Amino acid sequence: MKKGDKIRIIRMDNNNGTDLQARQMDGRVVTVKFTDDLGQIHLEESGLALIPGVDEYEVL
Repeated sequence: MKKGDKIRIIRMDNNNGTDLQARQMDGRVVTVKFTDDLGQIHLEESGLALIPGVDEYEVL
């Protein structure tokens, strides 16, 4: 995955509903900012990162 790729977030882990910011990302199309050394996908639109194997998303 590289900077500028588009992803649709299907579902982010929201800590059993307590993480409002993650919960609000479900269904949004976002842009990859970068992928870190742990493989987490950081997003342009927020301070959040998708975690492969935990969060559900599709590359567009």
